[in-house]
Amino acid sequence: MAGGFFFVDTPRCTACRGCQVACKAWHKLPGVKTRQWGSPQNPKDLGPDTYRLVRFREYNQKDKAVRDYFSDACRHCLDPPCKDAADQYVKGAVVIDRSGAVIHTEKTALLGENAEEVMVACPFNIPRKDPGTGILRKCNMCFDRLKAGLEPSCAKACPVGAINFGSEKSVMALAQSRLATAKRLYGHTAQLLNADEVRVIYLIADEAEKYYEFATY
Repeated sequence: MAGGFFFVDTPRCTACRGCQVACKAWHKLPGVKTRQWGSPQNPKDLGPDTYRLVRFREYNQKDKAVRDYFSDACRHCLDPPCKDAADQYVKGAVVIDRSGAVIHTEKTALLGENAEEVMVACPFNIPRKDPGTGILRKCNMCFDRLKAGLEPSCAKACPVGAINFGSEKSVMALAQSRLATAKRLYGHTAQLLNADEVRVIYLIADEAEKYYEFATY
């Protein structure tokens, strides 16, 4: 399939948040005021000025404290339900770029109260509405970088190879190789999420619900 794909190897993630910072820097997104809320995860959630967020999840496993990390952003669905929902009201509000990126354009501001329906249509709870402009905003796969022959900023910045970008063939080959290693290390719980439905394929080592509630798909 044409277009780009991501492979996110969550066991490799060290929560350095380089991807989060690189995304902010490339898109010239302003900082978000944060507060201590009992977790290193900050900001607390995605927002119109936060397209990528490294989520932290802590739990007890046989009396041992375990922490998992999940670099959360748009999955760029192959058949995006957000586009189906938006097309009912405003054509061109959500478009699919030749790179495969699902892009929420400035026309999303014309959705008005119907924007909520578009947001709810996303199975991963990704789009956020800018309260000032009414535009729905999220990761756009750095499609401008792709057109210049560069990889997305998050993949470029990741120092440990947790976020990878390439063609479907190269990404799936890497995903299957890393999955085989993960199964040897972590057992049957190691799995690829939604490999046939999205352009952002996650490898996880434990049960999906232990990562983040929107990873249980």
